Amino acid sequence: MNFGDAAGQRAMQLKAHQLACTRDGRQVFRGLSFALGAGEALAVTGPNGAGKSSLLRLVAGLLPPAAGRLELSGGEAELSLAEQVHYVGHQDPVKSALTVAENLRFWAELLGPGATGDALAAVGLDRLAHLPAIYLSAGQRRRLSLARLIAVGRPVWLLDEPTSALDAAAQVMLAELMRSHRGRGGLILVATHGPPGLEGARQLKLGGAS
Repeated sequence: MNFGDAAGQRAMQLKAHQLACTRDGRQVFRGLSFALGAGEALAVTGPNGAGKSSLLRLVAGLLPPAAGRLELSGGEAELSLAEQVHYVGHQDPVKSALTVAENLRFWAELLGPGATGDALAAVGLDRLAHLPAIYLSAGQRRRLSLARLIAVGRPVWLLDEPTSALDAAAQVMLAELMRSHRGRGGLILVATHGPPGLEGARQLKLGGAS
């Protein structure tokens, strides 16, 4: 899926204006601004407690900003920002009682429509489609979570430590998925402690906990 025509891709932009985040009465960050255009990636770095995960959850609509605002221009006008993002957090939301295919189908129906078979093949899980998810390794559960990115096309990917539990081959696979997404005009924000596998990504470094 291409996110709009060439002109639309150039116009698509995610902007943060003077964002502030407060968690449990503690100010995590404030005065945070950035702009991310079509085909661009932003690696959010910093020590534990700096607010990397909080920033992604805020963009995903899971946390309200204490101040400031977010806007996505050039996307689907009738959809909210939250409806145009994929958020992959620390925990993999895999239902152990369902098969691999049923897990992905659940997400595709919730977020969809989507192409689940192609998505499982893209992350190397097509041969395990009928296996109950309880038997998956940590790395396989992570790949199943990432399959949502492929099953349902959305322009903004928010990835929190996406290489966690992935072996070297799976990290190469993820890097290729991110490269393809950016090539279609997609935007990526990655919270990471290490190299995210994103060529040419800009960096946004958050400070320590205050």
